[in-house]
Order: sequence, then C-alpha cells, then structure tokens
Amino acid sequence: MDINRAKEIAVSPVMVDVRYDGVPIYIQHVDDTRETARIYPLTDPEQETEVPVRSLTEPSSTMAMEVEQMACRVSDGSVEE
Repeated sequence: MDINRAKEIAVSPVMVDVRYDGVPIYIQHVDDTRETARIYPLTDPEQETEVPVRSLTEPSSTMAMEVEQMACRVSDGSVEE
C-alpha cells in the first residue's frame, strides 16, 4: 500500500477493508519517516503492532485496478479470445 493511501485511511471516518497477512486490520497511525503503520486486528484490538506500510493491502482497490486494466485492454483490442 502507498503511504499516502494509508494516511488517508487512518484519518477517514469510513471503515475501509485493509488487511495485513490476509487479516482485516484497523490502521491507528502512520509514521511517514519510518514508513510504518500501527495496526491491530479487528478481532483483537489489544494486539497492536507496527508493520511496514507496504505490507498492507486493500483488497477492494486491487480488484478495482484489475477490472480497470481489463477494461483498458478490451478497449484497445489487446484481449485475445
């Protein structure tokens, strides 16, 4: 995940599906200097940990990117049947 996106999610009032090692998590804080995020699993708020921001994923945005890439290939005729 991009550090700017992680910061955006951390301050957003909207709950976003973010995962660390496949586990849904909550981002508490993002450290720009160290490029880390303080997170905890949604099922266990007491289990806080600090992880590299690049290790976080946002599954819904990954799927949106894949759909967008497929649409681009279809529109430029590069998809083979």
